[in-house]
Amino acid sequence: MSIFDKARIAILEDKTLWKGWSHLRGITFDFFREGRAPHRLSWEVFERRNASAILLHNVDRDTVTLVRQLRIAAHLSGEYPYLLEAPAGFIDDGETALQAALREALEETGYKIARATPAYAAYMSPGSVTEKLHGFYAAVTDADRIADGGGLDDEQEDLEVVELSFTEALEMVEAGEIIDAKTIMLLQWAALRRSAGDA
Repeated sequence: MSIFDKARIAILEDKTLWKGWSHLRGITFDFFREGRAPHRLSWEVFERRNASAILLHNVDRDTVTLVRQLRIAAHLSGEYPYLLEAPAGFIDDGETALQAALREALEETGYKIARATPAYAAYMSPGSVTEKLHGFYAAVTDADRIADGGGLDDEQEDLEVVELSFTEALEMVEAGEIIDAKTIMLLQWAALRRSAGDA
């Protein structure tokens, strides 16, 4: 049994610092652990909806379809602001994680697919962000692509659809040219399956 199993948290204050499409909360809490004096901590927590991402792997040509899009946070951190990423988006009310992944695949890349394999569900930055991201993998063929993709105009999406060989995508991860965490995780998950003979 971990020493943390008997720990408990008492929330003392939960205030809204900012609220828009996400919610920035200021949390003050006491953390109690057996054998230690209580700790009082104040943290900022960014509350975001859960999301889904999907890696589209064209098994006929051994390519992956990603999207390149503007990420202002990357720009502010001094990075090239147009990141290559797996299609992804928030899970809407009433949707499952899988339904959201399939919807995003169609909106962003034009691929209409019926099923996908769960790869992971993970907190991307659990020290401050509530969002849990569900990753999926789908084997596709050219016949599954029924539209151009590129995102939705009413969501101000401006996406470039990019197709890369599976090998090139992995090389770009190694070279630091693909730096989006969910995309790296999905590519590495697929590479592990391939090495095990499952993909």
